[in-house]
Amino acid sequence: MKDLHNNIEIVSILDPVVVAATATPAADIDLAGWESAELVISIGTDAGTGLSATDYWTFVLKDSPDGTTYTAVEDDDMLGVTGITSGVILVIDATDEDNTVHHFGYVGGQRYLELTYTETTTGSNSTPMSIILIKGHGLDSPTI
Repeated sequence: MKDLHNNIEIVSILDPVVVAATATPAADIDLAGWESAELVISIGTDAGTGLSATDYWTFVLKDSPDGTTYTAVEDDDMLGVTGITSGVILVIDATDEDNTVHHFGYVGGQRYLELTYTETTTGSNSTPMSIILIKGHGLDSPTI
């Protein structure tokens, strides 16, 4: 069995919490020293008015070489998602889309990432979620 444990780093971008507003949970997610990244977004059951076409969450991912100038990711930058427009990698807009785990691989090659989630609602969204980033293929990691 190969050793994954000593070859990854897990960073909490958003600790598990009920979210009810737009936010950028962690600016300047730094990938220095790592050659791969997997973004994991875990969504719980919305306790607001219910997710729908008028009550939803939008997740936008941007990357940057310097941590200052960010550009929206595109299809070629990501694994596990296609049809990216303006960096939108995920929209949760139905009750059958909550209480799920979504994950996306970043292969864009920039050092920094920035994730923003935006609430759009006519009622209220109150959704538990957590976001982690798994860094892999470290430059200083043991070679197996």
